[in-house]
Amino acid sequence: MRAFLGVVLTAWLILLAGQPAWADKRVALVIGNSSYRNVAKLSNPANDAAAVAAMFKSAGFDTVESKLNLTVGELRKTLRDFGGKSRDADVAVIYYAGHGIELDGTNYLIPVDATLETDTDVLDETLSLDRVLVAVEPAKQLRLVILDACRDNPFAKTMKRTIASRAIGRGLAKVEPSSPNTMIAFAAKAGSTASDGDSKNSPFAAALVNHLTKPGLDLRKAFGFVRDDVLKATGNAQEPFVYGSLGGNDVTLVPAAPAVVAAPVDQDATMRRDYEFADRVGTKPVWDAFIEKYPSGFFTALAKAQRDKLAAEAARIEATNKAKAAQEEQARLVAEGAKAAEQARAAEQAKAAEKARIAAEQAKKAEEAKVAEAERAKAAAIAKAAEEAKAAEAARASAEAKAAAEKKAKEEKLAALTPPSDQSDQPRAVDLPRSLQAELRRVGCNTGAVDGNWNAASQRSLDLFNKHAGMKLEVKVASVDALDVVKSKTTRVCPLICDHGFKVDGERCTKITCRAGYEVGNDNTCEKIEVKKPAAKRDDPKRDKSERAKVDAVPSKPEASGQIICAQQGGCRPVAKGCRLVYGPVFSGTNNVWQNKEVCN
Repeated sequence: MRAFLGVVLTAWLILLAGQPAWADKRVALVIGNSSYRNVAKLSNPANDAAAVAAMFKSAGFDTVESKLNLTVGELRKTLRDFGGKSRDADVAVIYYAGHGIELDGTNYLIPVDATLETDTDVLDETLSLDRVLVAVEPAKQLRLVILDACRDNPFAKTMKRTIASRAIGRGLAKVEPSSPNTMIAFAAKAGSTASDGDSKNSPFAAALVNHLTKPGLDLRKAFGFVRDDVLKATGNAQEPFVYGSLGGNDVTLVPAAPAVVAAPVDQDATMRRDYEFADRVGTKPVWDAFIEKYPSGFFTALAKAQRDKLAAEAARIEATNKAKAAQEEQARLVAEGAKAAEQARAAEQAKAAEKARIAAEQAKKAEEAKVAEAERAKAAAIAKAAEEAKAAEAARASAEAKAAAEKKAKEEKLAALTPPSDQSDQPRAVDLPRSLQAELRRVGCNTGAVDGNWNAASQRSLDLFNKHAGMKLEVKVASVDALDVVKSKTTRVCPLICDHGFKVDGERCTKITCRAGYEVGNDNTCEKIEVKKPAAKRDDPKRDKSERAKVDAVPSKPEASGQIICAQQGGCRPVAKGCRLVYGPVFSGTNNVWQNKEVCN
C-alpha cells in the first residue's frame, strides 16, 4: 500500500508541474482587417489573426480578444475597451494585421471603411500608432505591439495631396517608444514593405506562432528567431525589426516549466504487483511460487497467510467428506443388519471422523484469525504511509509558501522601482508636439514648421487658437488635452490673413482687382490714380469746367480690404477702411501677448 501511495503522489506532482506557473495577469487583443471596402481585399490578415489568437490562448493568457474587419469607429471603441482591461494587467499585447500608412513621419492603422481620397483624410479616417500605445500603456510589466501592416499601400496610388511637400512614406516610419518596458515589432523594418506570402499565413505570422510563446524563451531572442525564419522564407527580401528596449532580466510571454520533483523509488512496487496477480488466481501453487520468489517482506507474510488459509479450507473439506462417507457406511451396515461389532466399529469411526472435522474447523478459524491479523497489519501500514504522505505534503506546502513570500518580496521591490500606477494611466504620446503642430496648421493657427519642436512660435500658435476658440489651454507644453480639443474642430478657427493686394475669399486669398483709373492703396482699398492735370486753357474755360464736373460726379466704389479681426469678447468684424492687420505683441494685464492687432495709418 505504501508503494501505491508513492505512485499516486508521483502522478499528482506530474499533474501539478504541468500547470502554468505564470502568476501574472496577461491580456491580448488581436485585430485582422482583410475585407477593405474601397481597395482590393487582403487574403491573409484574417487567417493570421486566427492563428495568433489561438497561440495566445494555448499559452494560457487570461484574456484573448479577437476582432476582424473593424471600421474606424469600431477600432476606436475596441482600443478604448482594451485600455480598460490593461489597467489591472501585468502584460498587455496588441497584434494588428492589415493595411497601414506613414504620413509626415507618423504611422496610422487603416480601418476597412477608409477612403483616403486626400492626404488630410488620413487624420480623420485612420487611427495613429500613438493611440494603440495608449491602450497598452497601463500594463505594469510589459507592453508589446506587433504590427503586420507594412504591406504595399494601395491608397497611396490614388491619394490626392493637398500640400505638395507632404511626405507619404513607403511602409511604416521608425518609432522610438518613450515608455520603459515597451516593444514595437514591425513585420518589415522602417521604409520597407512586407510580403503576404503564398500560403495560408504570412511569413511573419507563421514565424510568430512558432517562436513567440515558447516556454522560457526571452522575448528578444524569440523575435531574433522570427527574423531568421522570415529572411529565409523571403530570400532575404523582408527583415522584421523591433523597436524599444527591455531590462537585463529575461522577459518571456510563457515561463519555463518548473523541474518535476522525482518521487522516491518504491522498492516494493514489483512485489506488490506480483502479489495482486497471485491474489487474483488465489491457488496454493501460485502462493507457493510467490513465496519462493520473495522469501521475505511484508507481502510475503500476507502470501503465507493466504496459502495457510487455503490449506485449512482444503483440510476442512477433506474431513467433511470423510465424515459423510463414514455416516453413509454406518447407515449401510445398519440397513444390512450388520453385526454389533461391525456397528460399534463403524460408530467409533464416525466418532473419530467427527472429531477430525471439529479439529479441522478449529484449525480453519485459527488461520482466518491469522489472516485477519495480517490485514490489520496491512491497514496499519497504509495509515503510516498516509501519515508520511501528509508530512511530505506539509513540507511541500511550507516550501511553496516560502517561495511565494520570496516572490512577493521581489514583486514589492520591483513595484518600488516601477513608476506609480496613477502615472501609467496618463497616455504618453510618442510625438505629441508634432501631432499638435499639424492639427494647429489644419485649423489655420500655425504657419510655422511641423518639426516636433515645441518652441515660442508653436506656443504663439496655440495661444492664437485659445483666443479665437474661446479656450484656456496651457501653451507652454504640448498636452494630450490640447491635441484632443484641436482635433475636435472640423473647420478653420483662426482667420485667414492675406498679404497686401489680396483679400479673403472663402478659405483662400484672391487678388484685388480695381476698375480702370483706380489702384490698390496701402489699406487694401481701391484708390483713384492721381494724374497731373494739364494747364487750363483760357480759350474754353466752360468746357473744362463741365468735363471736371462729369468726372467728379461719378462716385468712387470703395473696396473692402478682405481682412477680418476677431476679439475675445465682441465677435469678429471687417478691418476698418484705411487699416490693416499686423501680428505682434499686445500688453494684457502684466505681460505681453502675441496676437493680431489693427493698425490704421
